[in-house]
Amino acid sequence: MRLPELSPRAYRYIVAATLASLVFIMVTGAAVRLTDSGLGCSTWPSCEPDSFTPRSASDIHGMVEWVNRLITGAVGLFTLAAVVGARARRPYRDDLFRWSLGLPAWVFANALVGALVVWLHLSPVSVIGHFVLSLAAVWNAVVLYEHASEEPAPDGARRLLATPAVVTACRLLLVAAGLVIMTGTLVTGSGPHAGDERADRLDLAVDDIVRIHGAAMILFLGVTLAVLWMAHDGDAGPRVVQRLRVLLVVLVAQAGIGYWQYFTDVPAVLVGFHVFGAALVWISVLRVWFSLSEPATEGATEGATEPVGAPVAGVRPADASRPETADGGAGRGVDTLRTGAREWT
Repeated sequence: MRLPELSPRAYRYIVAATLASLVFIMVTGAAVRLTDSGLGCSTWPSCEPDSFTPRSASDIHGMVEWVNRLITGAVGLFTLAAVVGARARRPYRDDLFRWSLGLPAWVFANALVGALVVWLHLSPVSVIGHFVLSLAAVWNAVVLYEHASEEPAPDGARRLLATPAVVTACRLLLVAAGLVIMTGTLVTGSGPHAGDERADRLDLAVDDIVRIHGAAMILFLGVTLAVLWMAHDGDAGPRVVQRLRVLLVVLVAQAGIGYWQYFTDVPAVLVGFHVFGAALVWISVLRVWFSLSEPATEGATEGATEPVGAPVAGVRPADASRPETADGGAGRGVDTLRTGAREWT
């Protein structure tokens, strides 16, 4: 059967919808835990040993868990649509198809971990693994979206849109984000809202791990402000600056929710918003990282993105500390730097 052809824009919409579904399932998964429905279904993939569904619609905990499983199936369909769409996209790009294959793989792997969560009776380590795999799927979707938003140069060359100092600082941003997320999972594993009153908790002092998590958040905020100051000072292009500003707004809002829930005895609804905020922070910091370079073509667009890792042809600036200027020299501030078809001063 011949697939209908998709335009690059239509495929980006499919990937964006898939990304949104992956964030949505993170929030609904949190709702299972926050409503004490983690063991609403006693087994997997059936809800009960002798029933695929809860035995009664009045079984609220069972229905919450079962509906979340149905949503997982729907998310799986979104990921398959991203794979099929990558095949139907014209012009076809093999890199998009390869990245799209990761999406259903992550969802399937996380479904298996979800089974372990049930079989291990909400073991905190299994719940943390469930959440981390969800973030990995989100990472895959962000990478696919960013790749789908640009057309690569024929020779694969890329150009930096920031100085090496900013690139290094953005690596620290990723580390700081990972530290905040992992300490946050420890707070979840040792605090209230275990998903069921019978569930075990991590043998950690909640107050201590909360302070560590708060310190990690302050570090993350400090690094973000430092990188934003560097970018404003002329060390990065406008797209990098714009995405750093978005990250700062999301991070401040997330910190505000965190402190709000801490001083109000951790109400479930705020925890749900905090999980949603964690997904947004992760997406925002990834998009900062992917904004650091663009394809080295005459028609490069301002929205082009790609991580800056090992040196590739056409990427390294003329100077070790400043981006390449339009006339081939190095400079900053009033010097003119070329970003695709645009120039900024």
